[in-house]
Amino acid sequence: TSFSAPAGSLDFWRTRLAEHGLVVRNELSHFGEHAIRFSDPSGLGLRIVGSPRDDRVPWALPNIGGERAIRGIHGVTLLVREPAKTIALLTEMLAGTVVGENADTTRVSVGGSAPGHFVEVVRADGAGNAVNGLGTVHHVAFAIADAQQQLEIRHELIGRGLHVTEVRDRQYFHSIYFREPNGVLFEIATVAPGFTADEPLAELGRALKLPAWEEPHRALIEAGLPSVQY
Repeated sequence: TSFSAPAGSLDFWRTRLAEHGLVVRNELSHFGEHAIRFSDPSGLGLRIVGSPRDDRVPWALPNIGGERAIRGIHGVTLLVREPAKTIALLTEMLAGTVVGENADTTRVSVGGSAPGHFVEVVRADGAGNAVNGLGTVHHVAFAIADAQQQLEIRHELIGRGLHVTEVRDRQYFHSIYFREPNGVLFEIATVAPGFTADEPLAELGRALKLPAWEEPHRALIEAGLPSVQY
């Protein structure tokens, strides 16, 4: 999983991460951007990519100014055995465009050409079968404008021979799930009603929100949660 930050901010992030005990490696992406790579405490592979063209509002904090702050997801990287099949689905079914190819990596842009829209497909012929667990990503989610478009693409995916779930109500959005030809789990989720349905944007993630059917268990759930510092 890659995050986007201003191109000149990587020294700041390199120092900040090292001060928190993380091992940081410098690298060039396959497409010319400077980046730093590290792992979170669970072993999840993360990158911060320096991007000169990300106009999204920064996630600034009192000690991290907008000139350094993360802008959002830069893109995701999929390790697959047969890249052509995944690339075909991204381009033919999800209206993606191949915007770069280098060595064993193909960058596909879905729904736009800026950071936040990139899916990088990497050939990994010798990789073993993935197992969900600590340090793994469960699925990749794509946003879709409305419920009608979601139903239309669900119909198209089923017509392509893929098994697609029914539409599931996730409170903040409605979702469908399917596995692309190499087995990566994809979600297509509506934008509405959105995460600001029950709390303002500036406070997202600071309170535990539960669906109605879990509210009777709030005390038990809260008792088992670790303390989070932000």
